[in-house]
Amino acid sequence: METLTLVHFLPNLPVFFSLFLMIYLVGYFVVFRNWSPKIRPEASSCFISLAHGTPAVVLASLALYADSQRGFAAPNTAFQSLVLDYSIAYFLMDLCHYLVFFPSDLLFIGHHLATLFVFVTCRYVVFHCAYAILVLLVLAEVTSGCQNTWTLAGARKSDVATAAKVYELLSPPFYAFYSVVRGFIGPLFMYKMGVFFLSGAGDHVIPRWIWVSWIFVVLSAIMVSILWISNLWVELYRERKTKLQELEKKIS
Repeated sequence: METLTLVHFLPNLPVFFSLFLMIYLVGYFVVFRNWSPKIRPEASSCFISLAHGTPAVVLASLALYADSQRGFAAPNTAFQSLVLDYSIAYFLMDLCHYLVFFPSDLLFIGHHLATLFVFVTCRYVVFHCAYAILVLLVLAEVTSGCQNTWTLAGARKSDVATAAKVYELLSPPFYAFYSVVRGFIGPLFMYKMGVFFLSGAGDHVIPRWIWVSWIFVVLSAIMVSILWISNLWVELYRERKTKLQELEKKIS
């Protein structure tokens, strides 16, 4: 039955990949055609991220809600497998983007390869635990829309006044939202997942080396995210402090 399911849903992957490739090309050659060649690739990457992030959150939430057997060791449903294929296709497309335009960015390339390992093993190797992977997907992508808008605004803030204003206004709420999701909710769910697997309750359906690898990948991603957002908070504090000092000098 699992083999039949795999064969039946295999076409989804090339279809979704073609969709993200098309969106990327539209972004690069149409939407951002007048942008500087230096930032067009990054903007196009944000474009497909926007096409993936919020839809993935909605689809994953619906897939989780529709599953009456939700649990860390529960078998993947057809809907959950569809969502996994959708995200695998996105990460494959964005990985191609980095390999073509930023081959020296080993951090993002490594991140995408590790993420693909988690998704692919869940979808095509163990056929279980989509519940946990999709919850993590929701937590990872729920900030995507805000983050990509912030990134695009940041890319043009030096030459477009509106972009600079959007970037300035969006930074504090985005940082706060990201901090709560990645710094508190994500680690809490990861703790629950770790407790479950360390108890051995999932060993009958998921090999130990796989779930250990998943936990290592997710914990690494969480730590990098916390470090990244912490640096942004420090940078924001320094910028606001500098502006306040300049304002005080003008007043005095």
